[in-house]
Amino acid sequence: MNPSLHSLVDLKGKTAVVTGAARGIGQAISARFAEAGANVVLSDIDAEAVAAAAEAIRAEGGAVSALQTDASLPADAERLVAHAVAQFGGLDILVNNAGVFPFAPVAQITEALWDRVMALNLKGAFFHAQAAAKRMLEQRRGGKIINLASVEALQPIGFLTHYASSKAGVVAMTKAMALELGPFGIHVNALAPGGIETPGMKSSTQSFLSLLGVSPEVADKQRGKYAARLPLRRAGQPDEVARAALFLASPMSDFVTGSLLVVDGGHLLGKFPM
Repeated sequence: MNPSLHSLVDLKGKTAVVTGAARGIGQAISARFAEAGANVVLSDIDAEAVAAAAEAIRAEGGAVSALQTDASLPADAERLVAHAVAQFGGLDILVNNAGVFPFAPVAQITEALWDRVMALNLKGAFFHAQAAAKRMLEQRRGGKIINLASVEALQPIGFLTHYASSKAGVVAMTKAMALELGPFGIHVNALAPGGIETPGMKSSTQSFLSLLGVSPEVADKQRGKYAARLPLRRAGQPDEVARAALFLASPMSDFVTGSLLVVDGGHLLGKFPM
């Protein structure tokens, strides 16, 4: 007999860790996981913001803990997993969401900027996945690892060579880890968002455009034009990525591993023809 629909999205008894959880997509994923019944550990480099995000979940009755970490540091990955185990007794789900996307032309990407992006987006993601996988292997009950990639890994838009390279690495890493960890019941998948309205995206875009002499008013108009060109004719919201993450974290995806789920409103299809 097939399981009920309710049980397929039920995360009760599961413990999830979400990096970069203070705002935007990470915050939305954390809230959805808590709503589905998971114990959720939020981590972020911004201690005040991540504490506030955790308090919002707690106010809704969710089981939650917050920890300030630097997601680029392997030692903090180990510390985060240990915190989750100490707080809730285990670890079942990891979402590697923390990342940076500073716009820069190819000629202006310094070694320091390249290293900063790679350290957080790729190196940090790997060592968080490794720390989670080690715990999941010890527990012998499988688990779900979800890595945040980007449509930039598949179709770059320009001025993000360093970011696109890091996210392409995340896609390859996801597939390699899925192959190795699958026999142990550990699913590893990735999400590729595109065109999502987040505070980080708006801030990063505006900072870059200001360097080019573009006013905030013109920048807003350009974002509106981009959204209008998507087949769905609008930008996406963080919660729409969170719903896809819930699918990958839940029993709904129990025969899915090594996959890249694109959540981009049709961005990769190109400009709507009419």
